[in-house]
Amino acid sequence: MNDHRHPMSPVLDHCPPTLPAHAYCDADWYAREMATIWARNWVWAGRLNDLRPGSMQRRQVGAASVIVCRTPDGAVSAFHNVCRHRGAELCAVTEQPMGKLVSCKYHAWSYAASNGHLVAVGQANPTGDFNRGQHGLVKVAVKVWAGFVFLNLSDAPGELQADLPLTALDNWPMDSLITGHRSESLVAGNWKILWENYNECLHCATIHPELSDLVPIYKTGVMAPNEAPGWTPEDTPEPTMKPGAMTWTPTGAPCGPEFPGLTQAERRAGYLFVTIYPTMFVVAHVDYVRAIVFEPLAPDLTRVRAEWYFARETLDQPGFDAAAVAEFAKLVLRQDAEVVEMNQRGLSSPAYKGGTLMPEEYAIRQFDGWVLDQMGVTA
Repeated sequence: MNDHRHPMSPVLDHCPPTLPAHAYCDADWYAREMATIWARNWVWAGRLNDLRPGSMQRRQVGAASVIVCRTPDGAVSAFHNVCRHRGAELCAVTEQPMGKLVSCKYHAWSYAASNGHLVAVGQANPTGDFNRGQHGLVKVAVKVWAGFVFLNLSDAPGELQADLPLTALDNWPMDSLITGHRSESLVAGNWKILWENYNECLHCATIHPELSDLVPIYKTGVMAPNEAPGWTPEDTPEPTMKPGAMTWTPTGAPCGPEFPGLTQAERRAGYLFVTIYPTMFVVAHVDYVRAIVFEPLAPDLTRVRAEWYFARETLDQPGFDAAAVAEFAKLVLRQDAEVVEMNQRGLSSPAYKGGTLMPEEYAIRQFDGWVLDQMGVTA
């Protein structure tokens, strides 16, 4: 079937198997994912400009609860959310003030927010065998990129990696963008199904009619021109969005001033996806940027966070409504959530042991291979 495709096309020349059904439902498989994939990779923890100096935020990183601290001087640190005394959690809410110390509400043990060193033990009077230096908070690695904060539970974290070079967003003013809208939902589906759904467009024409109207190539079941039959590298690039549309808004018109540093190619494309497994993808438009974050909660439950970021001058426009701008992408998210939950229910059928990928689902094949490699599982 694919003999007429160019050798540089990413489309598969065969139909490989999917992951086995139990990979989406089994508690032991899920626990192994938490101990490997989610414990060794960089995981989204919010925006730096949303972490106020003198405060800390609680974040979930795989199986671990983590506190992200920003000291009054603006420095960022992170630690496991557990007191070294008797194991009480240190932060029980999403965000709370902190100052220079992280203090346990239970017995008033206090730690330096900058480095986690134990500073005080409340009313206790430890004996000479107690070594304060051995009872500091357990550190978690922190990295800031493009205004985003990432955490890594590994003792030897590697570099932050994406599907594109980390310079891909350099023409967008990422560090100065302000969070204008947030949404959060619980999807009754395995986190991998969300990524697999993201990685193909065979469903787009039927599930996303509005999106397929805005991005006409999606109607054909592919995500990019090089996936289409007959494509060659010599083809002249064409606008990806329908005539007159420049961005992902209900009208296709920019919601505010366009970012001045973008190239003509970036403007013509109308969007740029940057994917960071297993945690998030960023979509940069000519007028705003958004991020979608997946947070696994159980084998069949995932929290989906979405945030929209704007320039200050856009937010300051009279009558500007960030929620109205976000509604188009939120519609797409709701449509995806419906089919992901439908997929999860079907995967639990005793009649289903595994499926078959189509050639256009090459990116799912790549993702599934990445999952197995991370877990040390042989396909």
